[in-house]
Amino acid sequence: MLGKRLGGIDEAGRGPVIGPMVIAAVVVDEKNVPKLEELGVKDSKKLTPKKRERLFAEIITLLDDYVILELWPEEIDSRAGTLNEFEVENFVKALNSLKVKPDVIYIDAADVKEKRFGEEIRAKLNFEAEIIAEHKADDKFVPVSAASIIAKVTRDRAIEKLKGEYGEIGSGYPSDPRTRTFLENYYREHGEFPPIVRRSWKTLRKIEGRLRTELEVRKPKKKGQVSLEEFLKGQP
Repeated sequence: MLGKRLGGIDEAGRGPVIGPMVIAAVVVDEKNVPKLEELGVKDSKKLTPKKRERLFAEIITLLDDYVILELWPEEIDSRAGTLNEFEVENFVKALNSLKVKPDVIYIDAADVKEKRFGEEIRAKLNFEAEIIAEHKADDKFVPVSAASIIAKVTRDRAIEKLKGEYGEIGSGYPSDPRTRTFLENYYREHGEFPPIVRRSWKTLRKIEGRLRTELEVRKPKKKGQVSLEEFLKGQP
């Protein structure tokens, strides 16, 4: 006999300046939740990359359904509203894409007002479900933990592919020195950022502003051209 179908949804890569934001929605029969717990399914941030990768395949065998959305920089940059609105829109898209509809959906809320985030999603669903939206839901509810692992592994795989193409890009987070070094070196070499970056991020605009100034200063002067300082020095 089937128990309640429990849904969980979470994202990975909301904050990075490089690569996709990944949203994963899962549906699991409540009788399989203890099996997920036995596997060691918990908030993806508390697991090593190796452990997450191993759990990925095991989790999927216990799910009734799942959907993964990869949202790349161009799509993130061209959004009409705020990042929270974009997240709501794509959480809804993922949930509505599920072939097996959950009876209850646990949501990792991005909004400071958890209930509002849940209500905005409920209003746009094409099916009826009980909504439980909370902060740190990936640490509280196993279906969200499972979704968080699937989202994180998918993003990690995408970043590894980008490293194969671009070399060491770090984690893609603005706070990562390797990421900043990659962005700065790429801009110095090409005069622009690669297509894998989120151009609307403030970090990027700051780096660009600083490097533009640096490149202008380094630009060789045309033959016979003198700077204003040199010109004034030569005046009587």
